[in-house]
Amino acid sequence: MRQKTPFADVRGRRRHRGIRPTLLLLVLTAVLAVVASVPSSGAPPQSIWTGVERIVAVGDLHGDYDNFLKILQNKEIGLLDKNLHWIGGKTHLVQTGDIMDRGDNAKDILELMRKLEPEARKAGGMVHLLLGNHEELAIIRLSFDRRDYVRVNQFLSFLPETHRQTLINRVKKHDVNPFIYWNSVMSDEDEQTRYFDFFEENYGHWLAEHNVIIKINGVVFVHGGISLRDSQRTLDEINAMYHEDFQRFFRGETSFRTRMVYAGSRTPLWNRDLAVQPESDYRETLDQILANLGAQHIVVAHTPTLIGDDQARFGGRVYIIDTGISRVYRGGQLSALIITDGDIHFWKGEYHGQENKRDDGRSFVEFPSGLVRSPVGLARDTRNP
Repeated sequence: MRQKTPFADVRGRRRHRGIRPTLLLLVLTAVLAVVASVPSSGAPPQSIWTGVERIVAVGDLHGDYDNFLKILQNKEIGLLDKNLHWIGGKTHLVQTGDIMDRGDNAKDILELMRKLEPEARKAGGMVHLLLGNHEELAIIRLSFDRRDYVRVNQFLSFLPETHRQTLINRVKKHDVNPFIYWNSVMSDEDEQTRYFDFFEENYGHWLAEHNVIIKINGVVFVHGGISLRDSQRTLDEINAMYHEDFQRFFRGETSFRTRMVYAGSRTPLWNRDLAVQPESDYRETLDQILANLGAQHIVVAHTPTLIGDDQARFGGRVYIIDTGISRVYRGGQLSALIITDGDIHFWKGEYHGQENKRDDGRSFVEFPSGLVRSPVGLARDTRNP
């Protein structure tokens, strides 16, 4: 026998008590209207801050947990003690995304950032974890569209413990070629689903609550860049659009593709214009973008670049902070942008040279190509943009 729905049961009981269906419908409509008017607890946080004495911004990390610690614990940066606790006081740390992929230890970085957020807030500072295009790809389950994005160690770290051990034991027990074995495992749709299910439950929903663009003391921070068209929106609008689109995706809807999420190279997480456009051709456009944003500077990452000592373009109105911090990049360099009472200083640490850590046949991926230095500042990863 067909089971009645809860609504049918309620409707039947209330009719028996003398409440008309029409009146019930009006009451339900009024209740839903009130609920819809209440802001969601998962709404994006604020997008603009002023009066911040010190800002430290760090670019793409791509799984290099050790190099991230080197930056945060450097005496000049001074944000993390030896026990990995926040000592930055009222400093605002901005990490501009691309924690995920290419390297091995993205999960460790995410755990550290999640721990530091409340510690910094308690001390009067803040940790701003912005989303990059690789976080976006993980949230919407497209990380495996490029075979060089997810390495074996990252793949294993985002699997349930029992299944991870099963896979590891299998390759140890049987005399198989690790290259072929992991290639087969990571190409399997069921294994990818396990990876994304674990990621979404433990990290995806949390990440999706974060901003993609913020402004602190008149300085805009965004992973890729911002087009003239998008600069005509408010920062709150941009962040809300991403937030809403991610929630649609989590609910199994598909309309997110009609908006900003994974919508191509012009969106804030993928745009490279500020890093690669010739300055003479793009200066007027940049003037309009800054005016629309009410900003003096824009800080971007996303495009691996080494230019001069200050990583500046357009006379210091744009700073590029992706210097290939992760050791997956040949010739990369540790770095951070430090802004103290309006004074901008670019700190650069050690070079990687040719120090690349390959996992001895356990991974089938290739390293990205090295950074390309150019006297006009258009340095980029030309083989793997």
